[in-house]
Amino acid sequence: MIAVKPVFKSWAPEWLIRGTIFIVILPCLLLFGLSTANPAAAAGYYGIEPADVQYSMIIFYAAVASFFALERRFFVYLATKEYFLVGIILQIVTSYICYNTHNLHTLFIFRFIQGMANCGTTSICITLIFTRLQSERAREIGYSIFYGMLLCISPISILLTAPVVDAYDYNFLYKGIIFCYIPGAILLLSIMNTVRLNRKIPLYQVDWASFVIYALMLCFIGYVLAYGQQYYWLEDKRIVSSCWAIFGLLIIHVFRQLKLKRPSQDMEVFKYRNYIIGVFLIFVLYIVRGALNITNLYFATVLGMDPIHIAYMMMVNIIGIGISVLISSRLLILKRPMRLIWIYGFGLLLVFHAWMIFLFNTQADASTFVIPLIIQGMGAGMLMTPVIVFAVSSVPERLGGTASAVGVFFRFIGFCSSIALINFYQLYNKTNHINRFQERISSLNPVALEKLEIYKRGLMAKGVPSGQAVKIANGLLSRSIEIQAQLRSAVDYYKFISCLLVAVILIIALIPYINRTIVNLRTKQPAPITY
Repeated sequence: MIAVKPVFKSWAPEWLIRGTIFIVILPCLLLFGLSTANPAAAAGYYGIEPADVQYSMIIFYAAVASFFALERRFFVYLATKEYFLVGIILQIVTSYICYNTHNLHTLFIFRFIQGMANCGTTSICITLIFTRLQSERAREIGYSIFYGMLLCISPISILLTAPVVDAYDYNFLYKGIIFCYIPGAILLLSIMNTVRLNRKIPLYQVDWASFVIYALMLCFIGYVLAYGQQYYWLEDKRIVSSCWAIFGLLIIHVFRQLKLKRPSQDMEVFKYRNYIIGVFLIFVLYIVRGALNITNLYFATVLGMDPIHIAYMMMVNIIGIGISVLISSRLLILKRPMRLIWIYGFGLLLVFHAWMIFLFNTQADASTFVIPLIIQGMGAGMLMTPVIVFAVSSVPERLGGTASAVGVFFRFIGFCSSIALINFYQLYNKTNHINRFQERISSLNPVALEKLEIYKRGLMAKGVPSGQAVKIANGLLSRSIEIQAQLRSAVDYYKFISCLLVAVILIIALIPYINRTIVNLRTKQPAPITY
């Protein structure tokens, strides 16, 4: 790092510097979760399918993951203030376009550009944060707070956006993001000096080809995993063609990286056994973390909660994250065995999923879920920082950049795989349960007939004509069947996740050489983009 003069102006107090960085980074994180803040509102506004809403988020993530390796070249070429200003302008302009457009393909294109700009802006903010943390203990606390904040961003997004969607159209969220960027940008540009955080390297031999190949591959992977279940996987030509494209682009990408003198992703990282273990656990963690969406879906469809009340429920999850962040950072500072920390974290997640299997019901009090949600937050918060820091510490410092970039790839794959699994259980598994319930009704199941008669009598008692009461009663029974199928699907998915967690805990317990990796908080900083 070049230290010609201080990064920030001498009159700026430390609290103002840290507060400004937080104000800048918050809308960057919120921009990612904008699509999932209210998927129904997004689908309704743009007139698109739920899978399209998911893919708009995936395309943003694909941009972040693919641009991460290339972004460093621009970071070291431009002065920090200039680079930050370019990133902020791009995010504001693309947000304005997303605010005005009704075209799905335009939305996809500019969400991708947003992802690239977001990667650069967040990278600057994280670098500035760690210039303020010099001691190993301070850096550990910094990592823990940042990754803990990422875990909290989803419920915070829902909490902040729900009142806006209730009062305005969905696209107004992009307008709100624009106004969120302006105060932080003005503050940061005011208190920063014109400095470089690294030695300037000219923009020659920029490997645009690798970026394009890698970005296309990630977009195709996201497409297959987002739309696969809806299109019945390999029965659809679009999915088959995408799979062939993924295979071809992967071969080209790996071959190109092996042949380049200065590859953006050095395949040597896969020679380190503990790194492979680390990225595998990252992949599993993102699948397990995504399962919380099933609980949110249960709150919305079965218990009938609106988004803002779901966000209130998720606030207790944030409490759990905060508790575990404090514990995990303390355990790392005290050099506790990494294997033990992981078993604690995955064990807490296992408790949550096993407990929820027994809590899924058609009627439940909100307070019933407070303790399980705290436990889920504690499990996720216990794992995020230790797993990521362990993975990057498992390779030599010269491979730190590649380790971070490949780590982002595995987070992306875990994130998309979670979406694919949830789609499978919501579209295929749920449909199977509905069909089985309907078969029982069609065979004159006395319980179903009795329930139908109860609905009919209740409606007729309120003055509803007999013919209309029969139609309404059939509709209520169909709704009851759908709710029961939703519950059975949620139980099946959480049983699958519980089995996965048991397997992971056994693997961790039986691998003796994990503790041989020394966590080095001064090694190449882990990738800041880890949504």
